[in-house]
Amino acid sequence: MPTDIVVPVLGESVTEATIAKWLKHPGDAVAVDEPVVELETEKATVELGAPKAGVLGEILAAEGTDVAVGAVIGRIEPADAARASEAGPPAAASAAPPAPEPAPERAPLSPPGDAELDPRRVRRSGPGDRISAEDLRSFLDEASRPDGDASRSGPAARKLLAEHGLEAAQVPASGPGGRITKGDVLARVAAGAPAPAVSGSPAAPREERVRMTRLRRTIAARLVEAQVTAAILTTFNEIDMSAVIAARARHKEAFEKKHGVRLGFTSFFAKAVVAALREVPEVNAEIDGDEIVFKHDYHLGMAVSAPHGLVVPVIRDCDRKSFAEIEAALGELAGRARDGKLSPDEMTGGTFTISNGGVFGSLLSTPILNRPQSGILGLHKIEDRPVAVDGQVVIRPMMYAALSYDHRLVDGREAVNFLKRIKAFVEEPEEMLLEL
Repeated sequence: MPTDIVVPVLGESVTEATIAKWLKHPGDAVAVDEPVVELETEKATVELGAPKAGVLGEILAAEGTDVAVGAVIGRIEPADAARASEAGPPAAASAAPPAPEPAPERAPLSPPGDAELDPRRVRRSGPGDRISAEDLRSFLDEASRPDGDASRSGPAARKLLAEHGLEAAQVPASGPGGRITKGDVLARVAAGAPAPAVSGSPAAPREERVRMTRLRRTIAARLVEAQVTAAILTTFNEIDMSAVIAARARHKEAFEKKHGVRLGFTSFFAKAVVAALREVPEVNAEIDGDEIVFKHDYHLGMAVSAPHGLVVPVIRDCDRKSFAEIEAALGELAGRARDGKLSPDEMTGGTFTISNGGVFGSLLSTPILNRPQSGILGLHKIEDRPVAVDGQVVIRPMMYAALSYDHRLVDGREAVNFLKRIKAFVEEPEEMLLEL
């Protein structure tokens, strides 16, 4: 009996998914738990494995289809049954041999020009799903017809096609032999074709419509929700990165040798954020109705750009993690994000978010809150700039830092003090234990 491929429960509050991509085709052999399809939810893209070894039989939901949790989207056939089905029923001993096909009424045709005949492209109507002589003639007639080619039009029509940025296939033909006339082009223009291009100017622009992925739709909805439901303000400061760069240079070899991970800047900022959140707890809180919920956990979301869109995996309990544990967790989560293998649980429960636009060269930005959180720290490009130090102008590696916050909960004084504490901790990193 076939085994159903069922959409599983994909996380809290997730009720449906989209078929992103079938990884196997009907007739492909599959092993137990071998990925057969990618499902995209509002939180992540996940691979669904085969519930049983065998052969992928029916696909009941095409790519791009929205399916509910619990829906049957395909079936796995036993390998023996699939082979028997392909072989067909055994022939009876007394069965008469099939009648020979009638000879073609005219000489066999050859593909036009140097084209090669691909049997897979020929519609079959003969007995036993064979290609009949009429099937072959129809295929060759279609292959030799210049549909969609400008050769179906006269010089005047071709000139109008070029002026209006049209392809021949976009214009219904009314002339003899399927030719496009000047009148056909003018009728297409009157029906709403692009306006004529000015002489010497480029052709009219073309458009392409692509359906938004479920993840992109969710990101769009949540960003708009954050803008509508929160009173978002942003405060800025600049951080001298000299001390962190020097500390990292001094300790990176010993750190990597002992812990097996590289020492980056993220762990410095994560530790600085935890220390600042302890001093300004409103930034680690959220609003629930007419109540303020203060969080005593420090679960930091790290915004990561993945192929399917921006995702925010969460590093939990950063207050109890060492520098090495934070770096290792970030590396693992970022890798899983790029591979589209984050689970919904790995992207929920954050209390504060860090977004590093500096990796893309951003000098300054105003990050949007990751609701229902009340704060997000935006990091930016490190750039040598002249600054005044003890009355002298010196060149220092500087970074602009931005804190966007929900002004319904966090006042300007708290926001400014929070960012000042981040600056102080990063500019004096020796206060934070590296645990070498």
